[in-house]
Amino acid sequence: MRKFECNEDEVKELIDRVVRRTMNMDFTWNWSCGVAFYGICKAWEVTGNQEYIDFLVKWVDEYLELGLPPMMVNACAMGHTMLTLHEATGDSKYLDLALMKAEYLRKEAIRFGEGVFQHTVSSQNDFPEQAWADTLFMAAYFLLRLGFKLDNKEYIDDALNQFYWHEEYLQDTKTNLFYHAWDNVRKDHLSGIYWGRANAWAAYTMAQAYKMLNPFMPMWMQIGGALGDQLTSLVRLQSPNGLWHTVLNDDTSYEETSASAGIAAALVSYAHPLHQNYMAKAYEGILANIDEDGSVRNVSAGTAVMYSSDDYKVISKKRVQGWGQGLTLAYLVALLQNKEVVSNI
Repeated sequence: MRKFECNEDEVKELIDRVVRRTMNMDFTWNWSCGVAFYGICKAWEVTGNQEYIDFLVKWVDEYLELGLPPMMVNACAMGHTMLTLHEATGDSKYLDLALMKAEYLRKEAIRFGEGVFQHTVSSQNDFPEQAWADTLFMAAYFLLRLGFKLDNKEYIDDALNQFYWHEEYLQDTKTNLFYHAWDNVRKDHLSGIYWGRANAWAAYTMAQAYKMLNPFMPMWMQIGGALGDQLTSLVRLQSPNGLWHTVLNDDTSYEETSASAGIAAALVSYAHPLHQNYMAKAYEGILANIDEDGSVRNVSAGTAVMYSSDDYKVISKKRVQGWGQGLTLAYLVALLQNKEVVSNI
């Protein structure tokens, strides 16, 4: 088994390339922007490049002058950026924005069952009593981060409750893969597809949460077990090119970069000794999909819960997407943040 090592200078150059391409995309205050800017925030964490923060401050402040759109669960992904801007600048208005989103989640967001966030992409009741894996990144992980930042037990407990129930609803106990969604009215997983990016949302956020918790918290073992089992299944579905298919268990579906980046970031963070070869292959595969100008290629468009596997296969992957940029940055940053851990395996 080869030991996985990456060139730190190469990774930093790639990070800067992807960040600068992302800066030249026109976003609205929504989840795509939230994921893309999360990636830029993570890039700042490992590089300290003030240009990244200056760009985000200018963008956010200009948008605030225009006015924010109505609240929805998916757009709470922008809360990640607010946390970083508060850390970087000390300006309380960014923390206030994060708190506004958190209070919306706590008091106004539609829930079902045991307080589970319903997936919403607008201010309407979009998907009655449906839980989607996406919500782990957009809302639960954000609420957990803010809870730890403020030492707010209510936020932490609510966030961990989301992780608990999303795992209960979405992780298949036989395959350990995550379904795209759960419909609590129908009591099923709709089309029952193991969608690649859904598994990336789950794996990446669980890997981050697992590091934030401690062994004396009951959810530490719960999340660690779910993540470990999921990654054990995922590595066995990696393609010869080091990537993962948009329908994970269907080799005839295309290889998809955003899912691959999120999964690979979780692998690096989890750092299982026997996953070295998979990490190395993923590195080669993901880098092959980053253009010279920093565009991340072969990223599927925004995807609803489709009716069949064939429907997932025809989702366009021709355009540069914010979530592709953001998840790729999250992966590249994970390589540097976990470099010491991985090198000591």
